[in-house]
Amino acid sequence: MRTHVILLLGSLFAVGSMVGAQQPAAGGRGRGAAPEAPPAPPAGSAGTYKAGTDLMEVLKKNMSPTGEMTTSAVSNTDQYRINVVHRSKPAGAIAHPSNTELHYIIEGSGTVVTGGTIKRPAAGSNQLASIEGGVTKHVTKGDVVIIPENSAHWYKEIDGQITYLEVRWLASKK
Repeated sequence: MRTHVILLLGSLFAVGSMVGAQQPAAGGRGRGAAPEAPPAPPAGSAGTYKAGTDLMEVLKKNMSPTGEMTTSAVSNTDQYRINVVHRSKPAGAIAHPSNTELHYIIEGSGTVVTGGTIKRPAAGSNQLASIEGGVTKHVTKGDVVIIPENSAHWYKEIDGQITYLEVRWLASKK
């Protein structure tokens, strides 16, 4: 398992280093404004290594008592964003302009919806943003989900909890 994650990270690091600048990365607990991301290492630099045990320790330390999404940064630069993400409850649908995203399920399972149109709830509603007309798939350990730039995605259901490697990089200019 650890070998698979390291190989996946290495491959994605190489892809990420071939693309342009990424938007600033969010911090360790959920989404929000963050300082500008540092530049990616120059070509020919040594690779980035983070031990799986260290990543999981940070993830557990940052876990929200209310079950909100928690992250442990692998490497976040101006070219890519790589985090281990843990969820124990669904969140609203979202799309990332200009970013392609990959999720590699490390443990747990859930139902993810991709594509379609984001439907926002009425003002003052307790409902989450959802997706209409998307493709629904049940994902589990070892599965990979690739989400094209500006595509809606949503973990509609979480079966207890789910942890995945999230890699975002800037989509190529057309």
